[in-house]
Amino acid sequence: MKTKIVLTLVWIGFVGYAFFLAPPNQPDTFELIKNLSTGKIEGINPLIVALFNIMGVLPLMYSCLTFLDGRGQKIPAWLFTSASFAVGAFALLPYLIFRNPNPLFQGQKTWFLKILDSRITGVFVAVAAIALLGYGITQGNWSNFVEQWQTSRFINVMSLDFCALILLFPVLLTDDMARRGIKNQKVFWAVAFVPLLGAVTYLALRPPTIEQSHTQTLEPTQVVA
Repeated sequence: MKTKIVLTLVWIGFVGYAFFLAPPNQPDTFELIKNLSTGKIEGINPLIVALFNIMGVLPLMYSCLTFLDGRGQKIPAWLFTSASFAVGAFALLPYLIFRNPNPLFQGQKTWFLKILDSRITGVFVAVAAIALLGYGITQGNWSNFVEQWQTSRFINVMSLDFCALILLFPVLLTDDMARRGIKNQKVFWAVAFVPLLGAVTYLALRPPTIEQSHTQTLEPTQVVA
């Protein structure tokens, strides 16, 4: 219950800040979004290019957990997760607030869930995230980024959205580990204390979800293998 209250306050604060306290929209915001979406990035700060694109990778990272987690939820995980590709944490936070603990995966995985559960998908997410992160850090103009962060609502809110998504990942991690039989808490803390890099490494190395019937019990695994 405490977690739900904290997440609710975070969501309310995030929405309130985005609409009432963030810097104003700039006249060229729509043109910037259009150019980023179509790959016309000439003259755009690589930090902004990397941030915009990684905001498409992060919902995919969450999809690898939420679609499996949603099997045991009363609310449709697919709806919130799909919306997060457009509005990020604004859509994911309500799911995290209203979901219930779900340490078991009942039934069998569909072909779609098998894709999201595979290490190949995890490795793809990890490579994409690390490549974009490296590109932005090494090629970006930091002083220009700070200036745009201070004056552009789009850049400002997108940056905070990025921070929210990489910090909220551990909320789903305990149940995801349980569904895979991972009992080593060092795994949780390693992921939680290394935002983004810890999460994508976990996706690339985690064992598959254990498909459970009502009569089966989980066999603990001590390490991610």
